[in-house]
Amino acid sequence: MNIDINCDLGEGKTAEDCARDALLMPYISRCNIACGGHAGNQKTMAISLKNASEHQLSIGAHPGYPDPENFGRKSLNISGEELAASVSAQIQVLVDLASQQGVVLDHVKLHGALYNDAEANPVLATLLTELIHRNFPDLRILGLANGAMEAAAKALAHPFIREGFMDRRYLNKQRLSPRSMPGAVIEDFDHCIQQTLGLIRGDGFPSIDDTELTFTADSICLHGDNPNAVYIAEKLVDALQREQIRVSA
Repeated sequence: MNIDINCDLGEGKTAEDCARDALLMPYISRCNIACGGHAGNQKTMAISLKNASEHQLSIGAHPGYPDPENFGRKSLNISGEELAASVSAQIQVLVDLASQQGVVLDHVKLHGALYNDAEANPVLATLLTELIHRNFPDLRILGLANGAMEAAAKALAHPFIREGFMDRRYLNKQRLSPRSMPGAVIEDFDHCIQQTLGLIRGDGFPSIDDTELTFTADSICLHGDNPNAVYIAEKLVDALQREQIRVSA
């Protein structure tokens, strides 16, 4: 059995930040590179592309609200036109840099507040999915399993990668519980593994109120901004290997 593990990278400012990111690459199969909206710059994008290519990762664009001051973690009150133009420009920058290196991008994953807002607002999900479908038809969408982006992609027959989270509790509707809810973030590693195996095998795991959920994901998100991310990645891959599950895109 195989599972894809994805991680958001290229969110620093320097080559040293990229070097720290590269320490995670042996343990993942897919990365989402920040492309200048919430974080990242031409230098970090170029280095991240090179490092990810050398590790034979599937590589995608990671656009967010154009708000580096808040790291894309706050919703912006901007028009749909302005947002679409920004997201398209962010993706295009990474596409162009990848082309210069002979790298072909695979997917798009939204960042932070934009990811959450699209899942909470089917109109926004449709707007962004239509944008990607129109301007970047060869890029798959990586997004929340059973969410609004998946529904919008399905309506357009656009390829979609279902994402699951190892360290976030789910509501009974199979949506992520808000971080503001007590217990929304899973801090016990054994519970993270239990949920990961449930998402891989479809054999059930508890929601935030202990209702059993049964669904699968194509890709598991590993949070690279955790100070212990490399240690967590090592433990995760080791636990998966013991279960005879290989990390692969």
